[in-house]
This record gives sequence, structure tokens and C-alpha cells, in this order.
Amino acid sequence: MKKLFIAIATVGICSGLFGLGGVQAAEKYPVKPIMCIVGVEAGADGDVLVRPLMQRVSKMLGQPIVIVNKPGGGSSISYREIHGAKPDGYTIGWGSATIITNKLQGVSPLDYHDFTHLGGYATFFPIVIASTKSKVQFNTIQDAINYAKANPGKVNMSTAGVGQSWWVAAMSFLGGTGLNVNTIPQPGAGAMTVAQVAGGHAELGVAALGSAKSMVESGQVKFLATLGEGRAPAPYDKIPTVRELGYDVSWESTNFVMGPPKLPKEIVTVLVNAIEKAAKDPEYIKFANERNTRWEYIPPGNVVPAFDKRQKAVREIMGKAGILKEAK
Repeated sequence: MKKLFIAIATVGICSGLFGLGGVQAAEKYPVKPIMCIVGVEAGADGDVLVRPLMQRVSKMLGQPIVIVNKPGGGSSISYREIHGAKPDGYTIGWGSATIITNKLQGVSPLDYHDFTHLGGYATFFPIVIASTKSKVQFNTIQDAINYAKANPGKVNMSTAGVGQSWWVAAMSFLGGTGLNVNTIPQPGAGAMTVAQVAGGHAELGVAALGSAKSMVESGQVKFLATLGEGRAPAPYDKIPTVRELGYDVSWESTNFVMGPPKLPKEIVTVLVNAIEKAAKDPEYIKFANERNTRWEYIPPGNVVPAFDKRQKAVREIMGKAGILKEAK
């Protein structure tokens, strides 16, 4: 009987130790390097912004965070890998507005609802630019809108390729203002669009500020308005948004961090706290604003509602354009 009692006591002690070990393991997270998958090539805007953020997170967590670039398929390849990763906190990743457009175009069955959100940290926004070499030139966005309305079909607008994020922005602008212009989609999302406008081949264009900045500074194109929900950082903060003029127009691409589904709550808490602190670092805010983006920290719980609103707008735009092929 005494031997039986000792055996039972020993089992109880061991069980307690194993249980304590599990708690300690959870408290120690992370105990090894973390991989952050980025769905754009090294040096792209999204890559440039996420690297210093992850460097700060790495210092807080005491473990290296390895950036792994996996571009392709509108970032759908990287999204698939993040989604399929083991939910242990050692694989996280970068996301942008392509996570909306991919599903609606039938590129991927996944969208932002299928991941664990860890917070947004910066937003890229498109701008409307005007040529300084075309026969018809505009000094303000209202000049452009007024002329295009008075002369339907006579204004050319260069845009990104059909279905791409900045093409959605252009369609939002045209739909919200009721303009009838000739759109000229380009193979790329930025440089080709700006080149068309700078060369006078199109009176207007929609591109990212980063793509147009050098041409704006050299006077080859004019920065007329922002299509995002807020103004651009200084020195462009005097230029209005189209929404400020009373038009229901808004499109932008928020960059955020996410993990696979079913990420444990205690791990999510560790990551979210570190990402928030890193994103709110004054040096990081300065860095983000200098990279032609609008800095903003977005808590994880606010990402899905914001993207739901954008998804609704994109679904309507793609439906009208005949390219809606929402993957199931």
C-alpha cells in the first residue's frame, strides 16, 4: 500500500512538472528564430518598410527575424505559405491590399479573413498626376474634373494594369466623380504610368507618390490630389484628397503583419505588443513618412472592418469591369 502511494505521488509530481514546463515554454516564446514571409521582391516598397519594423521587433523579442521574399501571383504565393504554416508563432508574414484583389480576381481562395491579424503600420496611397507637356494642362484637381466633365471622352488617363491595386484606385476616382475618360492601362503599376503622363501621352495618371516623386520634383508632372483617406506627409500636405472636394472616392493599400489561422492567444499577445511598440517608434515613423507612405498604426481588431469596406468597393468595380471571378 505504501509503495502504491509513493508511485501515485511520483506520477503527480511529474505531471505537475510537465504542466509547469508547458507554461514556462509558452512564457518563453520565442525561443528560436522567426521567419517573416514577404510577398514582394527585395527592395520593393513593402519590403523596404517591413524590414526595419521587424528589426525592432526582433530586438524586443530577443530572437532573429529572418525576412524571406516570395513574390509572385500578386503576393498570393506568400499568402498561401503563411496560411499553411504551423500556428506556433515562428512563421508570420506581410500583407497588403492584394489580399483583397487576389480573391476577387480568382487568383486565390484566401483573403484577409483567413489569417490571424497582428497589426497594420503604414499605408501607401495613390495620387492623381497631370502632364505639363500635353496640349491640355491642369493646375488643380477641380480643373481636371471640370474639364473632363465638359469634354467627355477627350481626356486620357494612364493607369496600372487592369485589376491591380492602383487600377482599382483609378476606377474608384472615375466612378466617384462620374468622369468619362479614356483609360490607358500599363504593364506595370508605377513607372510606366508616370512616363506616359510625363511624356504628354496622357493628360492624367494615377500612380503611387513614390513612383511619381522625382517627376513631380522636376516639374514634369503635377501632383493634383491624393486618392487615399488622408493627405500625404509634408511637403505635400497642402495638396487635397479627392474626398475633401465632396466626392466619395478613396483607395489605399495598408501594409500589415499577419500569421496563420488559430495562432494561440498568448503568442498573439507577445507579437502584437512588440509590433505596436516597433511601429510607434519615432524613428520608424520618420522612416515610413520619408518613404512616401502615410504612417499609421492599426490595431489588429480594426484591420478586418477596414478591409471589409474596401472589399465591397473593389467587388463593385471589378463587377462593372467584367473581371470579377471571386474564388470560393
